[in-house]
Amino acid sequence: MTLSICIVNWNTCDLLRACLRSIQTYPPSEPYEVIVVDNASTDGSAEMVCREFPEVILIANKENRGYAGGNNQAMERAQGEFVLLLNPDTEIHPDTLTNAIQYLRTHPEVGAIGAKQLFPDGRIQPSLRGFPTPANLFYEVSGLARLFPNSPRFGAYRMSWFGYDREMDADQPMGTFLMVRREVIAQVGLMDEQFPLFFNDVDWCYRIKQAGWAIRFVLEVVITHYGGASTRQVRLHAIRESHRGLEAYYRKHYAHLPRLLLAVLIGMIRLSGWLRVGWARLRLGAR
Repeated sequence: MTLSICIVNWNTCDLLRACLRSIQTYPPSEPYEVIVVDNASTDGSAEMVCREFPEVILIANKENRGYAGGNNQAMERAQGEFVLLLNPDTEIHPDTLTNAIQYLRTHPEVGAIGAKQLFPDGRIQPSLRGFPTPANLFYEVSGLARLFPNSPRFGAYRMSWFGYDREMDADQPMGTFLMVRREVIAQVGLMDEQFPLFFNDVDWCYRIKQAGWAIRFVLEVVITHYGGASTRQVRLHAIRESHRGLEAYYRKHYAHLPRLLLAVLIGMIRLSGWLRVGWARLRLGAR
């Protein structure tokens, strides 16, 4: 088995169907398997997979295991030389999977790759970020990142300066499409389930780079991403979970900092979260 495609789904039946059809239409040129983990959907997703895609390996959870837990279930089942984490709200383009496999085969220093992601109308979708270092967090919360979006320094977290017009190493491609070598997973382990929804991929990428592997954005690997299909269903909860995930990330990777500095950084994270939730509530109320 060359490639294992792992998809975690929650209540995105129609998008999941389109995703699976795109894989059927543009499969890789080598043996592959598709593993769908359904996190207790109530929209008939699991039944649709059984009925329309009997060749797919389905793990139907009776409870929502989260993004990290679901991907871990899939990766434990996966048999491929390469493992692809793929969101259900995506569609594969011609040669995407073959190009990704060939790239990893010819670049042994690269442990994981991210794809060029397009909105449904064909526009480029920003899909790379730097790690949320204390400096990057400060630039975001202070507003410097918004004032100077073209600055590689101030825009380092969201990489707002990058034009997605060339191949480059990156800290954390979106987990929407992340293809990883099996030997990397064996070395760094599975996703950390203390990050159930957000920052599990950030933590994973951080561990991959700490282990000495490169992570790379590859132009020849292209997908369409509809974006946020699951999280839109629980928008306010998703915002809160995002900031809780960031706080957990800091407690895990920056516990060595002086207590006062760590407390200030976590305070910045919480303040940013409160502001985002408040703004989202105002917008929802205006509708």
